[in-house]
Amino acid sequence: MESFSDFASAADSFIWSPYLLIPALIGTGIILTIRLGAIHLVKLGPALRLGLIDRNDDDAEGDITNYQALATALAATVGVGNIVGVATAIGLGGPGALFWMWVTGLLGMASKYSEAFLGVKYRQTDAAGEQSGGPQYYLRKAIPNGFGKTLGILFAVFAALAAFGIGNLTQGNAVASNLENSFDIDPTLSGMIMFILVGAALMGGIKSIGRITASFVPMMIVLYIGAAVWVLVANVSALPETFKLIFTDAFTGTAAVGGFAGSTLILALQMGVARGLFSNESGLGSGAIAAAAASTTHPVRQGLVSMTQTFIDTIIVVSFTGLVIISTGVWQDGNVDTGALTAEAFSRGLPGHWGGTIVTLSVVFFAFSTMLGWSYYGERAFESLVGRRGTGLYRAVFTCVVFVGAVTQLETVWSVASALNGLMALPNLIGLIVLSGLIARETKAYLEFDPQLRATAAEIDKWQSQQDFEAFSKN
Repeated sequence: MESFSDFASAADSFIWSPYLLIPALIGTGIILTIRLGAIHLVKLGPALRLGLIDRNDDDAEGDITNYQALATALAATVGVGNIVGVATAIGLGGPGALFWMWVTGLLGMASKYSEAFLGVKYRQTDAAGEQSGGPQYYLRKAIPNGFGKTLGILFAVFAALAAFGIGNLTQGNAVASNLENSFDIDPTLSGMIMFILVGAALMGGIKSIGRITASFVPMMIVLYIGAAVWVLVANVSALPETFKLIFTDAFTGTAAVGGFAGSTLILALQMGVARGLFSNESGLGSGAIAAAAASTTHPVRQGLVSMTQTFIDTIIVVSFTGLVIISTGVWQDGNVDTGALTAEAFSRGLPGHWGGTIVTLSVVFFAFSTMLGWSYYGERAFESLVGRRGTGLYRAVFTCVVFVGAVTQLETVWSVASALNGLMALPNLIGLIVLSGLIARETKAYLEFDPQLRATAAEIDKWQSQQDFEAFSKN
C-alpha cells in the first residue's frame, strides 16, 4: 500500500507540475479570455442577473432551470475544497497561494463559459428523454475523425472514476471526521445517514438534485460567508498586511516564520492552481454536464450563467476562507495541521465554540451537496460509455461508496482524486483550444444581437432562423 501511495503522490505531483497541467490551464484561460474579449468580465453583471434573478428561460428545452443548473454546479464545487483545500494550499504554499487561486478563478471563468457553451450546443436527448451533454459528447461531435472520439472517451473514463474521489470518498470522509471531532458522532452512524440521504436524492435523477441544491445551496453559502465576515471585522486591522502578504508572496514565496516551514514561488503557484481547480473545476469539463441539462434558449446564455459559478466559488467563497486563515495568523502556527487551519481560524475569530461548529456544519452541507452534483457528473460520463442501462448501477455503487468513505482512513485518496482531476482536464483543455474559434464566432454573433441577455424565446428563434438561412445561402 505504501508503494501505491508513493506512486499516487508522484503521479499527482507530475500532473500538477509547472511542466504539464499548470501551464495548460493558465494558457487555455488566457487564450479563451483574449478570443472572447474578456467576456467573463464584460458580461458578468448581466450573467449574474440572468442566473440569480431571472433564473429561467421561458419556453426553453431542458430538464431543469438555468438557476437549478447553476445551483447544481455550485453544489458540486462548493465543497471540502473551499475549506480544507484552501487551508492546504495556504498551509503548504503560503499566502501567495491565494493569489494564484484568484488567477485560476478569473481565467477559469472563460474556460467555464466555453465548456458550458459547448455542453449546451452539442447536447443530445437520451433514451429517457433527458438532456445529456458535456465533454464526453462535444469532444466527439465537434472534433472530426478519431481524435475527438478518443478525447471524449478519455474524459468519460476519467470523469466516471474521479467522481468517486473528488465527489464522494473525500467528501464523505470529511463529513464523518468533522462530526466525530466536533460532536463525537460515530463515523458508522454518519456513513449510514449519508448513505440514506444520498441514495434518496439520487433516485429522482437530475430533477431531484436540481430542486434540492437550489433550495439549500444559497443558504449554506450565506451562512458561511456571514461567519467569515464576522471574523474579518474582528481582525480588520490585520487586513492591509494580509493583502500585502498575498500579493508579495505570490511572486517571492514565504520565508520560514514560526512553525511555518516556508514555501517557494513554484510551490505557491502549484498549490494555488491545483487547489483552485479542485475548488472551482474550471477547465475540468464537469460544469458542462450540469449546463447541458438546463432549460435555455441559447448556448451563450447558459454559458454566461455557468461562468458565474466560478466567480461565486473562487472570487467569493474561497477568498473569504483564505482571508480568514491569513488575517488570524493561524497559517503560521506549526502546531495546527494544515487541513484544520480553517476551523482554527474561525474558532479564534468567533465567540465560544461557534467557530468550530459553523465550520463543521459548513463541511457537512458543502460535502453533501458536492456528492449530489458529482454523482450526476459521474453517472452521465458512465452513461456515455455503456448507455442508459448503466445509470442505475452507477447510482447504486456511488451511494455505497459514500458509506465506505465515512468509515475508512483515506491516506492516499486526496492524491488520487487530485490526479484524476488533472487527467479529466487534459482532454477537455485540448478540446477547448481546438474549438476556441467556433466558440468565439458564435458568441460574438449572439451578443451583437442580444447584448443584455433580455431577448425572448420567440425573438431568439427568429434570429436563429435568420442565421441558419444566411449560413445555408453562403454554402
